Amino acid sequence: MNSWNHTNKPDFILMGLTDSKEIQLILSVLFLLLYLVTVLGNIGMMLVIRLDAQLHTPMYFFLTHLSFLDLSYSTAITPKTLENLLTSNKSISFIGCFTQLYIFILLAATECFLLCSMAYDRYIAICKPLHYSVIMSSRCCLALLTGSYVIGAVDSSVTVLGMITLHFCKSNVIRHFYCDTSPLLSLSCSSTNKIEVIIFIFAGSTILGSLITISVSYVSILSTILKINSTSGKQKAFSTCASHLLGVTVFYSTLIFTYLKPSKSYSLGKDQVASVFYTILIPMLNPLIYSLRNKEVKGAVVRLVKKRQGSRKLT
Repeated sequence: MNSWNHTNKPDFILMGLTDSKEIQLILSVLFLLLYLVTVLGNIGMMLVIRLDAQLHTPMYFFLTHLSFLDLSYSTAITPKTLENLLTSNKSISFIGCFTQLYIFILLAATECFLLCSMAYDRYIAICKPLHYSVIMSSRCCLALLTGSYVIGAVDSSVTVLGMITLHFCKSNVIRHFYCDTSPLLSLSCSSTNKIEVIIFIFAGSTILGSLITISVSYVSILSTILKINSTSGKQKAFSTCASHLLGVTVFYSTLIFTYLKPSKSYSLGKDQVASVFYTILIPMLNPLIYSLRNKEVKGAVVRLVKKRQGSRKLT
């Protein structure tokens, strides 16, 4: 920051995805459509769960907050990306850049542990169904949710506080479409070894720790499902986990590819593709995954539509 004051470069410049005006226009239309679907899908999911009493269960409590997280971190990235694509303003302030980074890490880390909480919920529902209502109480659900946000806040605070102590004097051009750790570290003229180790430890413990917990839960779930005698019983038990398992697979595969590797292997093209996937596509896909593959959500939508039509007839 001090170095930039001497070179009259108070802001970062986001290089974006491409220099081609034609491709920028195509991407801006595509990203705008994806963002609108993301907003409508996630808000729609939250409203359906809120309005239908049959969905007031622990699983849908967590799903409501998953939709909130997806909507929030997509909003932290996509509008600025659209501005960069549609206008000549590519700059982002020092504070704005690290605020964006903080919010993104906070929400992404929270989502890791929220997915972990959802896996635990499915484990209790399938492996210990008789104790489900006792174990997954409102207090337990709130504790799991609060813990997810607290861990996310600690993760993002440590990472960003370490990053802002660096001196950025090589350049103010970020080779990315949003403020992320790897492209920012490449601009530092001071040693980044310590902060890279810290980021790797926190990202690794967040991603791998939550993924291992999810994997252990699903091993137990699979073991229990295989012990069910009837085929229909097995299918019903697995169908309650299929949406969550698909969402976990898509989310974690891109995070691992992007963050659990040395900074020297940073590749602009590959990392941008992965980043587009988990910042823009996944928040749009999650409500589709959890609604189109979920009979309870589709049933709730049908009930709400019929209720709406019935109220119109009465008036």
